[in-house]
Amino acid sequence: MSDRVLILPLTIPLITRLPNDHPIKLLRQGHGICTKSRVAYSLNKVTKNIIFGDGRMTTKTETLATFASELKFEDIPSEIVERTKDCIIDTIAACTFGSELPWSQMMIKHALTTSGSGNVSIFGPEGYKVQPAMAALANGLLSHSFELDSLRMPSAGMHAGASIVPCAFGMGQEMAASGKDVITAFTAGIEVLTRIAQSSNHSSEDIGFHNPGINGGFGGGMAAGYLMGHSPEQMTNTLGIAGSLCSGLLEFAMSGTGGMVKRLHLGRAAESGILAATLAREGFTGPNTVLEGKFGWMNVFCRGALEEKLTEELGRRWDAERIVFKRFSCHITSHTPVQGILDMQAEYGFSGDDVAKILLEGDKKCGTHHDIPEPADVMLGQYSNNFCIALALFKDPRDPRNFSQESIEDPKIREVCRNVEIRELPEADKFEYALGSRLTVTLKDGRTLKHDAPSFKGLPIDPLDRASLWEKFSRLCYRLGEKEAKRLFDQLCNLDDIKDISKLDVTGKV
Repeated sequence: MSDRVLILPLTIPLITRLPNDHPIKLLRQGHGICTKSRVAYSLNKVTKNIIFGDGRMTTKTETLATFASELKFEDIPSEIVERTKDCIIDTIAACTFGSELPWSQMMIKHALTTSGSGNVSIFGPEGYKVQPAMAALANGLLSHSFELDSLRMPSAGMHAGASIVPCAFGMGQEMAASGKDVITAFTAGIEVLTRIAQSSNHSSEDIGFHNPGINGGFGGGMAAGYLMGHSPEQMTNTLGIAGSLCSGLLEFAMSGTGGMVKRLHLGRAAESGILAATLAREGFTGPNTVLEGKFGWMNVFCRGALEEKLTEELGRRWDAERIVFKRFSCHITSHTPVQGILDMQAEYGFSGDDVAKILLEGDKKCGTHHDIPEPADVMLGQYSNNFCIALALFKDPRDPRNFSQESIEDPKIREVCRNVEIRELPEADKFEYALGSRLTVTLKDGRTLKHDAPSFKGLPIDPLDRASLWEKFSRLCYRLGEKEAKRLFDQLCNLDDIKDISKLDVTGKV
């Protein structure tokens, strides 16, 4: 009876509204018994009156695990398939650019030294291949190595590309999976990850945790587990194991030093996803209440968490449509003010040398986490609203190479940086997009200019089209050469047609 489910009475009208092939149709007049693995998730979407054969209710953790295990490519709307491919393209581009950076080179050296040879690519033109977990560690760091990776809006404190793509693509290579399977694995990961991240109620960072470090492993684990063919029980164990691998502190933002460690948080998240799924495959177990239990994720890493968010609209709302793609190599809170500065310069014709001071009014987080007037290094500069605004006055922020130590030490940029004041935008003036901002620029000639920057291109309301995505991809993958970059871009655009992604050259190495 351990794999059986007793369904308490459902009304006949509810039954008759279901599709003919729905698992509940197997239950005569709303009563009966079916296998847990087939119907637990499906039934939970309709009723909470589910009791397993051992007399207990299904947990939220088990519901998410069952959804991820039983998702099919055919379940996913076509527009979500395309958005998922965009995220994979964007992440591989971010990794390829990031692979040449000093902190990335440190991680690649570690991966090559620690791991034996393997089947999984470390993205970049060098063509390195290592074992899955080590590749995920490296690629997770590479994707987040220069603030170029995707995230989600409305904000949930998660980075789906950096957390999930290294697991989905890497395990896809390891298992010689099809492109459709990789897309499905990513979708399973993001749907679970989003709901876990949302349940935190934006509280984790208030107590010092860096959100992507403590939630990313859940999404990566679901993607990896899907490609390993995990059952719902194995998926539940994957989540249970991943919950004990969460890590990532925000002290780098408070101390003004040690910014490299921020990159590591996404690498460890992706690595923990592979580790959790691999152990679960071997029979290793984790708690089936890891998310909602007394000492589970929501009660330990959060304050005032919202348990109902864990399964909200699961299977009906697709969160890939809420992915945000960045155009600038900086924290998401800087995107509207940077775009605003560019728009103001175009309209009013002033230069950075003309600016006396700037007032930025935006989200509360801009002041509490990103008011860093004198960043010590590039990592902290990218996290600093002050620096990103100042940089945009003197250099093109669309070119990631301008976010450099040379720019950090530029006297003109540093002077403006110190003269950027940051305040929370009054509640009555806030924009529909939470990170919209208002800029007040005072020029040395006495003029005061004001500008509202409610959004930026790359948001779900103004998404990047494939032409814009190619512009970013080609810029970031310049080391591949234009011909190889275009070949890879086109193949990734048609990922769902690829039968075995282990045969796809993602490095451009000849």
